[in-house]
Order: sequence, then C-alpha cells, then structure tokens
Amino acid sequence: MPSYADVCVRLQNASHAKLRSVPLPNTKTNLWVTSILLQHGFIYNVTRGTVAGPSTTEWNKVPDVRKRLWVDLKYRADDRPVLENMSIVSKPSRKLKMDNDELLRWLTGRRAKFVAPLRAGEIGIVNCGQHGWFEAKEAMRRRLGGEVVFRVS
Repeated sequence: MPSYADVCVRLQNASHAKLRSVPLPNTKTNLWVTSILLQHGFIYNVTRGTVAGPSTTEWNKVPDVRKRLWVDLKYRADDRPVLENMSIVSKPSRKLKMDNDELLRWLTGRRAKFVAPLRAGEIGIVNCGQHGWFEAKEAMRRRLGGEVVFRVS
C-alpha cells in the first residue's frame, strides 16, 4: 500500500508541473482522498483506468496491479493550480490523532496538538478509522476523532 506521502507528492508535483491528469494507484485510501478533494473543488475529475490511461471499459479486463485512478487537475484562469499546497500533518514517526474537541480548536483558528490552525480556504483531511476518511469539518460534525493526515490549500 502506498504511503500518504506518495499521494501528496504526486498530486502536488503534477499541479506545479501543470499536468492535466495524473495516475494514482487504485487503493481505497486514494479513492477517499480524491473524492474529498473533488467535493471541495481542488480537482476537476476522477476516472477509473489502467496504466495506459483513463478507460472505464478496460477497468474490468485488467488485473488489479494495472488499475489506476486518473485525477484531472484544476487550474484558474491565470493558469495557477487550484491545488497549490498539500502537506502531510501526521507522519509515520509521529501519528497525530485528535478527538472532537481538538478538531474544533484546530478548525476555529486555535493551535491543537502543536499544529498551526487551518487558514481561510484550507481544509484538513482526517482518517477516522473504520468510519472512513472525512474533511475535518465533516468529521467534527459527525463527532468523530481520528488521525489528521493532510492539510490542503
């Protein structure tokens, strides 16, 4: 299973290089993260495909190791990427878990667990374990704590 850093680096580097699409390995984690980014308008589209390119017809014909999620990146009118910065908050050497009260502090502009608060236009992505992955506000609304993995702006 690829690490969180792999997803973060691939998307950020592709947006800085002004690529139209970027392939990601087909994993549940990547699907959760890209669906959150899609819901919040940081990316344009997510399509199933193979190593060769996006193709929903080929999806069922290839083995799992050749399946990819193709992410179409989004750019502003002046050619700047919408996904400007995607950074990792929780690292393998230091897992950062927050309960509902700590998420509330983090989201309302106060420091929580030595993490700088979210700024305007920035979202946090939280792994809530068996409940799935959520944007930080949604996790707080559902009263779920979890591992704070990414911050995206």
